[in-house]
Amino acid sequence: MKLKSLMFAAALTAPLAQAESITYSKQIQPLWQARCATCHGNTSVYWGQWQQNKDAYKKQNKGPRMDSYAELLHFIGWPQTGSLMRQLDDGQSNGKGKPGGMYQHLGNDEAERQANLQLFKAWVGEDAWSGKHWQPKKDQPAISKQELDRLKLAY
Repeated sequence: MKLKSLMFAAALTAPLAQAESITYSKQIQPLWQARCATCHGNTSVYWGQWQQNKDAYKKQNKGPRMDSYAELLHFIGWPQTGSLMRQLDDGQSNGKGKPGGMYQHLGNDEAERQANLQLFKAWVGEDAWSGKHWQPKKDQPAISKQELDRLKLAY
């Protein structure tokens, strides 16, 4: 029943992404708790420790800890610039046509995943949704100050 309520809420809130300001505390945190906390919650280790032994943590279905507003920002702005966007993207924004590794966990079906992705995009800022890294990678330039200035990330 809780899952159906969550899906219904996600479907209802998707149009709100354009009508009101999406905030971490009102929309993102509850969505994150429902869809991401099992693997990235308070039983997970912080990025540096996870990075040292990520294969072992992956076998335990544990990703790096992202259980607060501040921790989540590490995976958007710095030091793991664009990581959240790369992982949650549906493949339409990254130019590869392939969804990020965590896109599948945004919902139980494509409609729910798309609704939840739209909430994340509205929170980050549609114009700021970029998978760029802090430093240039292969054929991709580093994120620019102008792109960073477009981040919304309202608490």
